Amino acid sequence: MPLAIRIFFSLLMLWAAGAAAAEKSILVYGDSLSAAYGIAQSRGWVALLGDRVKRERPDYSVANASVSGETSAGGVARIEATLARFHPTVLIVELGANDGLRGQPVGQMKINLGVIIEQARRSGARVLLVGMKLPPNYGNEYTGSFERAFGELAKQHHVALVPFMLEGFAEKREYFQADHMHPTADAQPLILDRVWQGLKPLLK
Repeated sequence: MPLAIRIFFSLLMLWAAGAAAAEKSILVYGDSLSAAYGIAQSRGWVALLGDRVKRERPDYSVANASVSGETSAGGVARIEATLARFHPTVLIVELGANDGLRGQPVGQMKINLGVIIEQARRSGARVLLVGMKLPPNYGNEYTGSFERAFGELAKQHHVALVPFMLEGFAEKREYFQADHMHPTADAQPLILDRVWQGLKPLLK
């Protein structure tokens, strides 16, 4: 085979490999906790994740499809179109907090999150489920059922789990905005570290 043709095919293979690598993506699918509510977008944990991925796993990209106020039902309503648009390699599901704060049935939340997980897996995406806890004033029975739901879903659907995204600082007032619900910019690196522990093994 002439040298020029060999070089051409070598370049073509390198281009194809680069294109395939560029197609690998992480999509965050959550609510206001992932939409940088009340702070600059560039300081939110998803933006910080993008920075870390560029440094440590440049073969991946990061996109954010989070919507403030989103419930698990809202997530079900838009998951098909979102998967079709982004074609993620890894989907981070961070939903359920608004269901809990509104006192909605935990059983229905589990059904909704299960639908999202299964649609993502059918599309070929690996899934990381991010759990949440509720304040104690919602009652022990409800808060316990809510907290256990995420672990039960991860086990049922065989997906990775971050049990509680606010682990380590949930009781520290200084890490929350005036509404006592949304983390400040200073808390975002702590969230990233928690999520990264569950995400890193999925970046095969």
